Amino acid sequence: MWLIDRDTTGVGGRRIPLPPPLREALVRWYVGEGSRGDEEAGITLVQNARIGAKWIACDCRAAEDAPPILTPAFLSEAETYYLRRLTSTKRPEHREECPFFRDQVTHRITEIRSRETPADPPSGFFEVLRPAPEKLAQRPDEAASDDRTRHASVPRLARLLWRLIDAAGTNRIPPSQHEPEPASIKREFEALGRAAAKIEIAPGIQLGRAFWTHANALHSRRAYAMLRQLAKSWPSGHAPQGFLVLFSPHIRGHIVDVPGAEPIQVANRVQSPSVRGNLIKGPFLVMIVAGEYPEAHGYAPLRAYAQPIFSGHRFIPVDSEFERSVLRELFKARRQLDKAGVDLAIEKPIFDRLTSQGSCRPDFLLEARSRVTGEIKQLVVEAMGFSDEEYLASKTTTHPRMRLLGPLLTIQPSDVEGDRVCDQLASALDI
Repeated sequence: MWLIDRDTTGVGGRRIPLPPPLREALVRWYVGEGSRGDEEAGITLVQNARIGAKWIACDCRAAEDAPPILTPAFLSEAETYYLRRLTSTKRPEHREECPFFRDQVTHRITEIRSRETPADPPSGFFEVLRPAPEKLAQRPDEAASDDRTRHASVPRLARLLWRLIDAAGTNRIPPSQHEPEPASIKREFEALGRAAAKIEIAPGIQLGRAFWTHANALHSRRAYAMLRQLAKSWPSGHAPQGFLVLFSPHIRGHIVDVPGAEPIQVANRVQSPSVRGNLIKGPFLVMIVAGEYPEAHGYAPLRAYAQPIFSGHRFIPVDSEFERSVLRELFKARRQLDKAGVDLAIEKPIFDRLTSQGSCRPDFLLEARSRVTGEIKQLVVEAMGFSDEEYLASKTTTHPRMRLLGPLLTIQPSDVEGDRVCDQLASALDI
């Protein structure tokens, strides 16, 4: 097998032979029979071929013939590298007895996310990149799925961003009279910064030391200079990495647009819950991880996750456009209840709550307190924005669990359109 230049046929150009031990490890990894060492060797080769603008030519046919081609690829949902067979009517096929005749086999346990999949805080350090042999590639996260489907597995970067939001408390809104100052993007970023100072990305290294909230930290290369400095004392077994959290009005493929600065181009496609069937407009809170880029590229932004949020003044995660609309109605009710002498606190749960019947994650949790009588009431609010069978079936399972947390109010699109939400909340709270 050989490395060849990308976008060529592999005939007449320069061929870089793969050493036999590396070819054998690559085959074992591809067919799902390899060891951890084989997997790491395969991922290292694929990553460096991708970054070095190379394809892999198979040697299953005669040396003078045009070879079948394998292209290095990155499966963003699973956060891992793999080989993709380049097939077309103009390309030669692998021989039937060739191990590359069929698509690559995966041997990992599939962890595909459904609406019933628990959302748990990520364990361990606040890190995404892992060291690999000779620091040439980051091995896949142990919790990553790799089944070649495009189902919505949960990237570790997403769960880390959720963990930071939860620690910062931007998903919890106090009553109007208890909010010390008007909501602002400055206040939200300050809350994230305070939380980052209390989280470790490696033993003895706080996230706050490698954490930035403005794109200019990358454009000026200040972030990379800090990473190079920290790398001198970075604990072994952990890969040097830094994190940016940016406000973005919209994202485009590999590009993160940011106000007041040049866009940031990420090595891999920006991941987001905004997908076909559930398109969510900006704004987004985008977390980018920067780390070592092989082949002497130094440090670069490698991955990014864009979480839709309520607004630039409120970093509250939302899972759909309808959920954003319901949250807007909750803020309207908060103002009306405040005028009536009732304090209303709003929480958007990020991780699952345990009940005696199992875990669940309500869309919103409300707590109301009368300033006149002192009476306190809780309310669970569900934004019922979809009508497909799978969605309704999942709610049939989780709604009984949610009722153990408090009375349940479901809000339909017709309730928002008819401006009935405030009255429904007042009636449900009866306070």
